[in-house]
Amino acid sequence: MYKGGAYLSLQLLKKMSNKNLPDFRDTERAFRHLSDRDLSRGRLLFELLSRPWLVAIGSFFARVALFIHLPIGWAIRPTVYAQFCGGEDVDESEETIALLYTSKVMTILDYSAEGVDAENDLDFTCSEVLKTVEAAAHDPRHAFAVFKPSGLSSNALLMKKKKDFSENDLEAWERVERRVRSICAATAEAGGRVLIDAEESWIQDNIDELAEDMMSDFNRERAVVFTTAQLYRHDRLAYVKELTLKANEAGFIAGVKLVRGAYMEKERERAEERGYISPIQTDKKSTDLDFDHAVKFCLENLERVHLFCGSHNEESNMNLCESMAEMGIANNDPRITFSQLLGMSDPITFNLADHGYNVAKYVPYGPIREAMPYLIRRAKENTSVAGQTSRELTLIREEIARRKS
Repeated sequence: MYKGGAYLSLQLLKKMSNKNLPDFRDTERAFRHLSDRDLSRGRLLFELLSRPWLVAIGSFFARVALFIHLPIGWAIRPTVYAQFCGGEDVDESEETIALLYTSKVMTILDYSAEGVDAENDLDFTCSEVLKTVEAAAHDPRHAFAVFKPSGLSSNALLMKKKKDFSENDLEAWERVERRVRSICAATAEAGGRVLIDAEESWIQDNIDELAEDMMSDFNRERAVVFTTAQLYRHDRLAYVKELTLKANEAGFIAGVKLVRGAYMEKERERAEERGYISPIQTDKKSTDLDFDHAVKFCLENLERVHLFCGSHNEESNMNLCESMAEMGIANNDPRITFSQLLGMSDPITFNLADHGYNVAKYVPYGPIREAMPYLIRRAKENTSVAGQTSRELTLIREEIARRKS
């Protein structure tokens, strides 16, 4: 059991003393699926990630190595890749899937290639996502399939407004819609669910429209397709409410994945460079408030909107648990899923699972070279999110000490 909890508020510590709610300080439950060697690797990795200058240098050289095709797999595979990825393909990820499920944690297989533009690459990504849909079919170990729209469409096309599409653009967009529809249809037929990830604000409008079209078509009897709202954008709480209203009027169930967001620095830099008002909240407190308000709104409208809570924040996860208890919602209600990324926030994930909540790990997979943009982003996020690396490191050190005692 983690004794410190210095980074946790007194209010949260009090809530975790309630036996009916998960205790995110319980490192024995959090890390029992990991060997001593795995823990030591995690400690070393988060010690390195705690040094922003080192992450910056490492990211730069990784990009250079990718550009000039230097072999870097020997350094990446046993470290960052082993921590944050399941394997190079679906079959290689099976060991991770099985290990997670021994602790009642489900998997969301995520093909980690992104930012491709060639039509054959976009078709290949679609076929990979369909493999994850097939793997998840009627397998309780899998919670969702997932895809990034930028893996199925060029960024240049996603950036354009539809009214400005050329004839070639219209043909390309039809191919994008066909890819997305094939994934959603296969998911519905397999009895599964699929997440459409959010991306940068300047390509999100087309993604929102596409996701809403798919929800309208496939979410009539149950929530098959889920869109994503990044609450670090100051307009997303209103969007979640607007989407729920649309769903109510049109007679479909909205599936909503709530996250804080992954592109904050890039968003602010672009807004400053191009002279427009940043879509990002002015401070973290505003993001936290909108996130918690969005969660509460979804809970109050569960008949029309199903909730996927993607958060590494202890307070937000505990607030959701507490609200569910207060509203008489069962821990395992199928309309609510919690999720964290593989290799991060295990004390949240595994303690939630131990209390019977529906919880899943995002498990990225793919060849090391194709996964590098994702891995670089993970490294940078761990240095930029206040306290994230120190929390991970503190809890890992605590568990190592507990095992030695």
